[in-house]
Amino acid sequence: MNDQNFSVEPATLDHLELLLELEQQCFTADRLSRRSMRRFLLSEQSVFMVALHQNRCIGYLLIVFHRGTRLARLYSIAVNPEWRGQGVARQMMGVGEQEAQHRGALYFRLEVNNTNINAIKLYESLGFKKFGVLQDYYDDHSDALRMQKRIRYPDRDSVHTIIPWYRQSTQFSCGPAALMMAMAGLSPDYRPSQTEELQLWREATTIFMTSGHGGCHPLGLALAAKRRGLNAEVWLNQRQPIFVDSVRNESKKAIIELVHHDFVQQSEEANIQINYENINQTTLIEACNQGAVPIVLISTYRMDRKKAPHWVVISGYDEQCFYMHDPDPDEKHQDLFDCQYLPITHQDFEPMSSFGSNRLRTAIILSAP
Repeated sequence: MNDQNFSVEPATLDHLELLLELEQQCFTADRLSRRSMRRFLLSEQSVFMVALHQNRCIGYLLIVFHRGTRLARLYSIAVNPEWRGQGVARQMMGVGEQEAQHRGALYFRLEVNNTNINAIKLYESLGFKKFGVLQDYYDDHSDALRMQKRIRYPDRDSVHTIIPWYRQSTQFSCGPAALMMAMAGLSPDYRPSQTEELQLWREATTIFMTSGHGGCHPLGLALAAKRRGLNAEVWLNQRQPIFVDSVRNESKKAIIELVHHDFVQQSEEANIQINYENINQTTLIEACNQGAVPIVLISTYRMDRKKAPHWVVISGYDEQCFYMHDPDPDEKHQDLFDCQYLPITHQDFEPMSSFGSNRLRTAIILSAP
């Protein structure tokens, strides 16, 4: 055998049985099910490649893409034991990286068992660097190394504040989770907690949002931050009450309006600067350079096809991208650890940071006193 007598090509449903057979040969745990395999073969958010030798499946590679970002993640790779050491994995990784670049990905990430020395050496030889450890990651409770390779290089290194990641504990508390991440980045001694998360939500909520509990108002979050000793400056591109169109009931609309006006009055009394204009990317970049941390409201449509408002933290930038901490991972694709320093190109960020038919744009820039 050698690395010249097999081909690497896109996998189709015609390969499903061969792929499942290979999965059984290669793994005793963490196996992809038939349902998952079929879903990935049909998904527009994945690249599925198969290595073939004389109509026999000797390897496969599966890459998934985090919707709305320029991040590619190696979800799974398998090589028939008889073909290991013959360059199959290396060739599939090369083809996979080309496909990721073609789709506009800026980073290629993966997890690998920390005991899999041969695989780690392969990834290192391909330019991947270790940047984290996931404890108790696999079904057998072993740890995983996180590795990353930048596959499109900006002209300069990214600039960001070291911000601990915090996962929101409810469906409606992205604002408090984002605020706690920012506070932890600005104050190393600060420790986020669920109790604090819920307290912040109570301070900042609009009471109602769509069919459920209310999201957080930018002025409510700014007031909560100032009570905790931080400086907060708000950008809001409209003076009328926000989020009113998210509910149909007139009594709910009236309550949202009342909460909005109350937050405005409290902010004026607290001397919080409110800029009634669109925040631009230059302002965000300047804030990062000065060690401040912006929190920005985005629309999740480009990430999950749901038109929902969602608070995220801007954790850095470079000449091509902003990077963000997202407190709400997409569990469907198990992207629990791909929510830190997510690359969003400047071009993609512009429409992403506009919400609703009124094109609401709002952000809070937090800084240490």
